[in-house]
Order: sequence, then C-alpha cells, then structure tokens
Amino acid sequence: MTRELRKGGIAMIAFLQAQNCSNFPGSWRHPAAMPDFMSAKYYQRIARTLEESKFHLAFFDDRLAMPDFSGDYDMAVRHGVRTVKMDLIPLLTAMGMATSRIGLGGTYSTTYYEPFHVARVFATLDLMIEGRAAWNVVTSLNDSEAANFGQDEHLEHDLRYDRADEFIEVVMGHWATWADDAIVADKANDFFADPTKVRALNHVGKWFKSRGPFTVPRSPQGHPVIMQAGQSGRGLAFAARWGELIFASIKAKEAGQKQYRQLKDAVANAGRDPDQVKLAPAIYAIVGETRTIAEEKRALAESLAMPEDSLTLISEVTNFDFSSVPLNQPLSDAQMVKVGIHLGLKARVVERSGKSNPTPQEFIDFSKRGTINESQVFCGTATDVADQLEDWFMSEVCDGFVLSATHRPGAYEDFGRLVVPELQRRGLFHLDYAGATLRENLGLDRPVVTRPGLSKAAE
Repeated sequence: MTRELRKGGIAMIAFLQAQNCSNFPGSWRHPAAMPDFMSAKYYQRIARTLEESKFHLAFFDDRLAMPDFSGDYDMAVRHGVRTVKMDLIPLLTAMGMATSRIGLGGTYSTTYYEPFHVARVFATLDLMIEGRAAWNVVTSLNDSEAANFGQDEHLEHDLRYDRADEFIEVVMGHWATWADDAIVADKANDFFADPTKVRALNHVGKWFKSRGPFTVPRSPQGHPVIMQAGQSGRGLAFAARWGELIFASIKAKEAGQKQYRQLKDAVANAGRDPDQVKLAPAIYAIVGETRTIAEEKRALAESLAMPEDSLTLISEVTNFDFSSVPLNQPLSDAQMVKVGIHLGLKARVVERSGKSNPTPQEFIDFSKRGTINESQVFCGTATDVADQLEDWFMSEVCDGFVLSATHRPGAYEDFGRLVVPELQRRGLFHLDYAGATLRENLGLDRPVVTRPGLSKAAE
C-alpha cells in the first residue's frame, strides 16, 4: 500500500480529557499547564489550535468514576489523578461552535447507557456541528464505575462485548430509520416528511428492546464516525465488525506491523473494506528547536510523574487495591488471581519482570502506567519527529496517530508549529481539509440510507 493509495495521508487525532489533566496524570503539574480547565474557553482554545494545525479529530476519553482504592479516593484527590471528569457533550458542543472543520469525538459506554439515548445524543451533536462527530465505543472496565450506577461489579469481559454488539446494532439501526431524503418541508402542501421514508426499529434482542421511530434525522455525514479500541480476542472481533477509526496501543514498530495486519485482515474477514478502517496508536511527540531543548522538555515531563499516580491508575484498570500491598512485597498467588480486567497489563508486567508474582513497584516500573513512557515517545527536532512518524506510517504500522499531551495546550501548539509544517512539506499530511465533514476529511465513505432500514456505503 503506497502513500498515494491511503487517502489523505497521515490522520492526526488529539487525545483529550475533560478534566484537570491530559491522559498523562502529571500534566496538571507542568508549569505551562493552563489552569482554567473547567471553562468552555479552555476547550475552545484547544479546538481552535488543533484546527489551525489541520488535525482531523479531537476526541475525549472518559471514565464514569474517580480512581480509588476500594472506595478510598484520598490519594487520587490529593494528587489530582484524573479526579475531575465532566460530561463530554457540552464540551464538544462548545468546541464545535468555535470551529468549522475539525472532527470532535466523545466516549460513551455501552454498559451504562441505553442505545436510544446514545443514538440521539450523538446524532444531535452531529447535526449541531454539521457532520463532524465521532462516537468512541467502550464497554467500561472497573468496579467503581459499576458502583456509581447501582451495580456491584461488571459483566465478564466477553459478555460485555456480546452486549456491546447488540447495543451498537440498536444504535446503528436507529440511525438508519430515516432515509436521507425523508424531509420534504413543503409548506404549501403541509407535507413535512415522507412517512414511507421513516420507520420504527422494533428491536427485540437478548439485552435490549427498543421500538422507535427514531427522532433525529440524518446529518451531512450520514451518522457519526465509530471509534473503538479493541486490539485482541473478542475486542478485535468487535472492532473489525464496527470500528472505522481504531485507537491502539503500540510501542514497537515490528509488533505494530503485525497488529496492523491482524486488524486489516479481521476487517476483511468481517466483510468490510480494510481501506475504510484506520488504525491510530497513541503517542507523545516532544519537539524542540534543537534536540537538547526537546530532551529538556522530556526530562521535565518525566519528572512530573509520581508513584501515587501509577498505583492509583493501575488499581483502576485491574480492580485490585495495590495500596494494600507494600511496594516491594511480591503479590501472593491469590492476589495475582484478583488482578483482573486489564489482563494485558498483568501479562506485560509478568513478562517484562520475569516474575510470576511481581511487587507493586515492579507493576509501576514495567507497566509505566501513569507516565509518558506508557505510550511511544517521539522526541527531538521537527525533522526527528517527522522522520519517526513517516517511518511508522510508510511501514504500515498505522494510518495515523493519536497525540497525547505532556501538558495542555502547549504540547499541541508545539506540534502544530514545528512538526505539522515538516509533514506537509514531505507530502505526508494534508495542507487543508478535504471537505466539511469528518468522513470527508478522513477519506471514509458516507453511509447512505436509500430507504428506511436499508443502509449502504456511498459509491
């Protein structure tokens, strides 16, 4: 696959959080981090900065609970470890009103919302920002989230995906219940919309019942772009069936190439066009006018990470209270069994430490959770960073990148000021937006509904 055959070149996505920090929990401690993160102006500034740099999309990750240790949230609050989590839709709407081309996406869980609600929220957002919305589909993962919604614990991993499959079937079903040309708006003849081009869904399944008719007509891009983060096993099958933009964790080029091929093959096996699915790993790009400046920026960012950040976030994604074990004491066999949910993290720590019973400190050291080194870090001058991005893109590791921020808004400003012009000079990144909708700018076909309930991709 050549550069020319991959529509639009590198896809650039900004990774956001509706909280006091970026996905790097130490970012709020950065001396250049702006403190007004609970204002609309803060997110609008970031959105305008990203749009000026021609980013394709800015999307918000989300969790539905504060990180804690078995209900003890003192450490998270004291150290500011992702403790503020605002609802995404008002922020995305505010950002959409301040911009005109950049895509805007949000994370909504299939575990704690109803399909009709999610379908309506994102279809409405898509109309309000004129076809630039994306929905990041997650199944949620920890018991603190369950407790906030009156449940004791989560469904088992594969069952959550089984439920999510039906959930998205219902959402997509509602989005296809209006034909694209259903609205006539003929005032003279009192004919608003053609009833033969609007239908009820009447879904009855294992997990959900949802009748309709849906109450939100189609947007300029048909319906929101579907984001997903499944990478292996049941999650990969889910991503291959539904995902259009896949958010990945990749730390090494060779492993990334294998993961890229696995995803594209899975998409093809699911009967979909692999070119209509884009894979983008999370990265940090730390760039300076010289390598020395870049390395100094990296050292500052690394110094902001605290052990408390790591322990809190490891406990959050494993549903195990790591504060209950002394830092340098190996976990018992029984405790290792309890370290669940994010099984990839546990397997990674066991492999890298060479121990079947690592200590909490080894979980910190080898998972790198809560630090910038949890993701791939590209560091150097604009030329250095562009070289690394180009290598991964041209080697079919990915179709684009999700840029995490060491601090906000400065990390995005540095990338736009220094790296974007270099990528554009090389012909790797677009000079301007291809169109008005997110699908146009990502090179994704517009899903067309020719009659209610019958959806096909545009030719």
